[in-house]
Amino acid sequence: MLIAFAGAGNMARALVLGLAERDSGRLEERARFSDGGSGRAAALAAEVGGHAVRNGELAGADVLVLAHKPAQLDTVAREIGEARVVLSLLGRVTVAELQAAYPGAEVVRAMPNTAVEVRRGVTCVCGASVPAVESLLGRVGSVVRLAERLMDAATAVSGVAPAYVALIAEAWVDAAVGQGIPAPQAAELVADSLAGSAALLLAHHMDTLGVRRAVTSPGGMTARGLRALEQAGLRAAFSDAAAAVVGPVAK
Repeated sequence: MLIAFAGAGNMARALVLGLAERDSGRLEERARFSDGGSGRAAALAAEVGGHAVRNGELAGADVLVLAHKPAQLDTVAREIGEARVVLSLLGRVTVAELQAAYPGAEVVRAMPNTAVEVRRGVTCVCGASVPAVESLLGRVGSVVRLAERLMDAATAVSGVAPAYVALIAEAWVDAAVGQGIPAPQAAELVADSLAGSAALLLAHHMDTLGVRRAVTSPGGMTARGLRALEQAGLRAAFSDAAAAVVGPVAK
């Protein structure tokens, strides 16, 4: 399968690295990359194989991945020309808008998160059902099909996850350092605790209440810590963050 990437920014790079890792780290002749003059396409091609080309040389690929700026949709489409299958990573660009830019193509709109780099990503999709595309995305994590009206809300859940978890981990490490634990050990404790706790939740089918109660003795340390988090407005903060992400933004 020949995959062409129009855009070579952070999201495209994460997806490419995840796919390449499944193929012994190289895509070789099966990938083409373009950019707007940043040089990132050439850097990505050097890292994983493939070729850095102009947009006009992306036509003819089995899957065209749109990873450029949303406002460039029509300009890039004119430069590329026809496409058979379009996989769009463009935020807030609808299936109808994509179909208008690439008439005749099968269009899949996708919202992955950057954990696809380590093949543990979550990708929400809508639009055409193209087995080859969903199989491709399934190689780098889980794929969830949603109604298009829910795509922005899904971004507020999974799309932001790496940033949210990074912020939570940073605050957690800082709190541990504040209690006297050296920073390297604090980072190790937090990283392994996050990974293990996520695995535990999955093993218990996301029974958050059950997992929480299993480690919360009445009046104990965990109960006191949970009370402090609730009083600090943890739930309200997540609700406000979701509303901020889904709220209207200028393209």
